[in-house]
Amino acid sequence: MENPAFSDKDGMELKERHTNSEEGLDVKVDVQAIKLKRSLGLISGTSIIVGTIIDLGSLSYAELGTLITKSGGEYPYMMEAMGRVVAYLFAWTKIIVLTPSSMAIICLTFAEYFITLFDFCGEPQIPKKIVAALAMITLAIVNCWDTKLAASVQVFFTAAKLIALFIIVIGGLVWLGKGEVETLQTGFEGSTNSPSAVALAFYDALWAYDGWNNLNYITEELKNPYVNLPRANTIGVLLVTVIYVLANISYLAVLGKDGLLNSSAVAVEWGEIVMGKNVAIIMPIFVMFSTFGAANGSLFAGVRTLYVAARENQFPEVLSYVSARRLTPIPCIIFTTVIALLMLIPGDIGSLIDFFSFAAWMFYALAIICLIILRFKWKDRKRPIKIFILFPVIFLLCSLYLVVAPIIQDPRLEFLYAFLFIVGGLLLYIPLVHFKIHKGCFDPVTLFFQLFLEVGPSPYVPDFD
Repeated sequence: MENPAFSDKDGMELKERHTNSEEGLDVKVDVQAIKLKRSLGLISGTSIIVGTIIDLGSLSYAELGTLITKSGGEYPYMMEAMGRVVAYLFAWTKIIVLTPSSMAIICLTFAEYFITLFDFCGEPQIPKKIVAALAMITLAIVNCWDTKLAASVQVFFTAAKLIALFIIVIGGLVWLGKGEVETLQTGFEGSTNSPSAVALAFYDALWAYDGWNNLNYITEELKNPYVNLPRANTIGVLLVTVIYVLANISYLAVLGKDGLLNSSAVAVEWGEIVMGKNVAIIMPIFVMFSTFGAANGSLFAGVRTLYVAARENQFPEVLSYVSARRLTPIPCIIFTTVIALLMLIPGDIGSLIDFFSFAAWMFYALAIICLIILRFKWKDRKRPIKIFILFPVIFLLCSLYLVVAPIIQDPRLEFLYAFLFIVGGLLLYIPLVHFKIHKGCFDPVTLFFQLFLEVGPSPYVPDFD
């Protein structure tokens, strides 16, 4: 039988034909022009980095992103340099843990500041998780509706974030101008010398900067990626690094070391001291804007790994489909949001950050190894950007330190669980991806969601303009 075609506002038609084939269902799809649009320019690209953001390795990722111009971040780099199995294990971890946990952490932080606007007794966990869930669902709707809308949301909330940070920086400079420098003079007294403790501390600190590589996940949607990818990386990283360092100096000068450690809403307490309680109400609002934008950037970029991995037949095919009307990857956005909502149930931010950071830095190290491998494997291939090899080597050593130091000096079960989870992905890869034992079992499911969501296949076409 043949289903009637449906078209989007541009007149594009998605025609689907399916016929019964023995016991299963043989699905054939004829698709024209269903692909993600290049709707991100330099400003929106920079805002995705500034709005989510670390840098140490953005130059290395700029070389990789202009050498392999596919979306999906580290996934296509590992596919080319290390093979399908390593790429799958990255995608498995990114899809099931890294992106959803990042969403959960950021939205829980959003909710933490939201509830400071109201009077609750104690630590209201249920209202906080409800607020976080509503924020996730709202972002999913925005990203499903239109890529340009999601990019506009990113620009707006990144601007709000920068305004808040400028207020904090200026307030801190005024505070220091009054002679309040005692905390800065004694702030590092009693610091630990344990390599493991230092690495774990970096997990918490560097997580706040994570997002420097987000444009590598959306290369196929970036206008003129050879120019805008390195430019946005450089501008975003330099801007955020300077502002974040100054903002943290301001926090330390105003609240002191003990105040920082004991505060659950640092910006709120900073505002009450520097600006007074009547004016400090703007601080949680600005932080909410900042975290909402960060969650949007995390979702926008993170789901592209799932989209690309499914396009490579390493995950269910329907997850690579794009809306015929909206030209957005609706199936993978919905899938990622559902996983992130499930992660709100435990809601332990500290544990999520440790798990997230250990796995993330391990794959950052592998990505830099990919760069080095491709220097030899594709030594004659044209590279729009080729950085001095010392930079990726330094970043690789830092990444390896953050992965290895905690394991050697203070081994914890969380790290074992993370490793077992990553390797455990092979339990699905071997039967379903390598041997393909499902033999069309998912075709009815694919057909259902294809018709219900009005989505279709979106092959990769390198059409840079």
